[in-house]
Amino acid sequence: MKLIDIKKSNGIALITGASSGIGEAFATELAAMKHDITLVSRRQNKLEQLAKDLREKYEINVNIIIADLSTEQGIESIEEYIKNTPNLDLLINCAGFGLRGDFHNLNKDQISQIIDVHVKSSTRFCRAAIPVMRDRGYGYIINVSSLAAFFPFKGSAIYVATKIYLVYFSKAIQKEVRKYNIKIQALCPGVTNTGFHYTEAFKDFDRSTVPKHLWMQPDSVAKKSLKALKNKKVVYIPGFKNKVIGVLTQIGNLFAP
Repeated sequence: MKLIDIKKSNGIALITGASSGIGEAFATELAAMKHDITLVSRRQNKLEQLAKDLREKYEINVNIIIADLSTEQGIESIEEYIKNTPNLDLLINCAGFGLRGDFHNLNKDQISQIIDVHVKSSTRFCRAAIPVMRDRGYGYIINVSSLAAFFPFKGSAIYVATKIYLVYFSKAIQKEVRKYNIKIQALCPGVTNTGFHYTEAFKDFDRSTVPKHLWMQPDSVAKKSLKALKNKKVVYIPGFKNKVIGVLTQIGNLFAP
């Protein structure tokens, strides 16, 4: 590994939400580093094609698991896989989706699903992975949050709440697992060119309202995140402009009513 200091050559990285966007970019970056990977998504066709492409191009071992992380069955299947993978050295909790609208008007099933995907699954997978990494002697966990975690704006209550959970959850467990040589990162990307803003939740979203220079590419986010695993800071915001926005927003929140 060139970007992160993996100490053994037979490690496995598990990536949820791997069939597109930042999850797919992580898979490609790690494959290029000759790291074996396990890809998790509910979209079987996309996952199978990605796995095929990565095997052929990089000659690595790629395993796929089809799982819906908004269900208990899906979460349990990944949880058991983690517990039974002694050479797991990197966990990337990247699965997620957007949900917009005034809180009291949101569909209760969608509320449950986003909490399960963002919060429940990430929490359970970290709980399963930490003992494995402790026994291995090291490990890395990336919980993909969002720059939006620091923007409690109208119509984003549940999304923002789940993302800020990942920030503080990551900061807290880092204090617990540092003694085991495990590094936790809460990745907080800004607007990124993925399919995220092309879903039903964002059908009224005008991409032109966000300046072009603020949009990042998923491969750049993934590359910067992996490189930042060498740093001591838990919360990582990729991109200088996003860092400035994040700092100013957090300062502003201190004085907000």
